[in-house]
Amino acid sequence: MELVALHKRVIGLDVHQAQITACAILEEADGTTRIEQRQFGAFKRDRRALADWAASLAPDQVVMESTGIYWKSPYAALEAVGIRGQVVNARHVKNVPGRKTDVGDAQWLATLSRAGLLRGSFVPPARLRELRLISRQRQKLVGLLASEKNRLHKVLTDGGIRLGVVVSDLHGQSARAMVK
Repeated sequence: MELVALHKRVIGLDVHQAQITACAILEEADGTTRIEQRQFGAFKRDRRALADWAASLAPDQVVMESTGIYWKSPYAALEAVGIRGQVVNARHVKNVPGRKTDVGDAQWLATLSRAGLLRGSFVPPARLRELRLISRQRQKLVGLLASEKNRLHKVLTDGGIRLGVVVSDLHGQSARAMVK
């Protein structure tokens, strides 16, 4: 069964911790199709090279699996050159049985994308992603602070200092005034 091409120029990215494998399926003006494959490292200069290479091909779609957090930096690099990538759930892109290679995965992603068979996950705009990151960091710090306060209360109680009996908030103003 032959898949009908909905997109003429697509790039599939197989993203790993230390390497990004790219496969571009490009339909030329004369109707011929060529496949171009490249491998890039995971450093900033490599991601920039990936983004420049992708931009030079003027793809209709760039697609990658959402593998952990590794998709985030290539996505941002593509975004910086004006390409909005499509991040797809890895479970929806199960490869055909047989030998599994990075090149094969990238080509499979490109093939499915070319046929319009992939649905991208929601990726918020860059500003919202930054706000989420800051919010999550603050939430983590507040949790750590609460944990340390509880640990201090336990140490004081173990040492026979039952400050909690006298004041309602061990870390409030009245408790601090009692310690002075």
